[in-house]
Amino acid sequence: MKKTLIRTFSPFELTPPAFFWEEKGEKRFETLKLSFFGKRERLQHLTRLFSPSLKKRRGRGRSSDGVQSAGKIKNMRFIFTLALLALFATSALSQVNYNQRDDQYRLLGLKRAKEAYEVARAEYERQKSLFEKGLISQVELSGMRNRFADAEVNYQQSLLAVLFEKQYVSVNRAVKFQTKDGRKRVRVQLANTSGGSAEFRKLVNLDDELFRSLQPDVINDVYVSLLNDENTIISNPYERKIEELLFGKPAELEFELLQDLDAVTVSITYGSGTQRTPKIYLQKDSSVNKVLLQSEQFSQEAELGGSATFTMSLELFSGVNNTFKLEVVNLPQQITRYFTDPASQARLSQFKFNESSNTRRAALQVFLPDRPSDEVVMDKPIPFYVLVLPQEQAQSFESSNGKVWTPEEIEKLNAGFIRLELVPAGKGKLLVRAPQLFHTSKASDAIAFTMDVVNEGTRRLDNVLVQVDPPMNWEKSVEPALIAALNIAEEKRVTLNINPPQNVAAGRYEIRVRTTALSDNQPVIAEDKTFTVEIQSETNLLGISLITMLVLGLVLGIVVFGVKLSRR
Repeated sequence: MKKTLIRTFSPFELTPPAFFWEEKGEKRFETLKLSFFGKRERLQHLTRLFSPSLKKRRGRGRSSDGVQSAGKIKNMRFIFTLALLALFATSALSQVNYNQRDDQYRLLGLKRAKEAYEVARAEYERQKSLFEKGLISQVELSGMRNRFADAEVNYQQSLLAVLFEKQYVSVNRAVKFQTKDGRKRVRVQLANTSGGSAEFRKLVNLDDELFRSLQPDVINDVYVSLLNDENTIISNPYERKIEELLFGKPAELEFELLQDLDAVTVSITYGSGTQRTPKIYLQKDSSVNKVLLQSEQFSQEAELGGSATFTMSLELFSGVNNTFKLEVVNLPQQITRYFTDPASQARLSQFKFNESSNTRRAALQVFLPDRPSDEVVMDKPIPFYVLVLPQEQAQSFESSNGKVWTPEEIEKLNAGFIRLELVPAGKGKLLVRAPQLFHTSKASDAIAFTMDVVNEGTRRLDNVLVQVDPPMNWEKSVEPALIAALNIAEEKRVTLNINPPQNVAAGRYEIRVRTTALSDNQPVIAEDKTFTVEIQSETNLLGISLITMLVLGLVLGIVVFGVKLSRR
């Protein structure tokens, strides 16, 4: 619905629209009536508003009093206009025009604020001199002082905004190294690379006391921590603070790595909340000229006749050499060993670091003998060392094979090394050999089986027990019933005596034999053996003789009868 509103008058118009009809006539009223055609309520309201003026115009016209009133109205209008102009001028002086681009181009906004500040300061000085001469009042001077203070605050805010925007903290270097106790640490160097002082002076000529008091060459409250790829803090302490980072004076911080990584994210927070999180690759401390080793399986237990694998990671901390050799010392000669590449399973003697990677992996394979000896004792740890020697140092080291090195002598080599430990272990294995598993016997005969019990494992067997499970009512006995100890590869014979009952029926019977032992307090069970016994029935000689005589007599009678029959 289209709405037509009555014209509003500005602050300069002190008379309602009805008084202007003296110049414009009644055409204005007719136009308004046509615009409200069909809207009875609005038309009546319009008529009530302007009917007094219509009557005055149509009846008496303009009187002399009206002329005088019009003159007074014009004078009041002029005075009010001047007051408004003065008010607007005063408010315009107290404000600095805001440009919305100042937030985007803060350096230009700073220049604008500085010019407004200088104008306000000059005007304040002029007003101050006028006040001292008594030409202006205290109220006017106070107003100008407030305007000057506002301009100064705006200038300071713009200056701080530019300073905070131009602040920049960079990471000069981050060096990773290892302490004597095996902990990994990182030394980070940070620098204030803002360079704001020279740039600001060149662009906006900010060589004043206010600019120097804000210390543009200083970044306060810089917080630093190290993160992994999951944005988890992995540094100890978790966060460190630099109170003041001066331009041209880098600061160094040292952290302990809680997680061993080659690349970390450096979280830097400074200024008014500015944050940077560059991800950097850690440099290696090349001053030590060695390779550092680490192994998760530094102590392992392996059975005699078996093998063990020690996987190691190697990190290069050298700026001189990149070719090294792996050596093993203090490991008995009965234990075979060699190094392999975990990825390709190729044997390694020497290896070389390339430019793209300072980290390698290697595996040490050790093979234990089948039997213990004076140097390889069961359950006795064997400590040994793996050395990583530069190529030049390895050539002179070969002549010292077979020597038992002390920890002090290894430290003096100034080479990378790691201490490992191998524990020879074993497990008894019980084997039962039976030369005969089938036996034929009569019901009244005793049955005897022999079997050999052998320890084919790598540990002594204790309390070897042979248990027999015969049929019901059968008697059994085992000699010996218990073998107290059975050494490695030792063999002993066991005899099983079985007596069936007198009234046992003829047929086949099975006897199960179980053999158990203990090895290092762990049960060892041999394979069960099953013996088969066939019981034959008793033979009746008299009955067999009578049957035989009857059969012979019958055969003889048939022969005689046949001969007589053929003669006829």
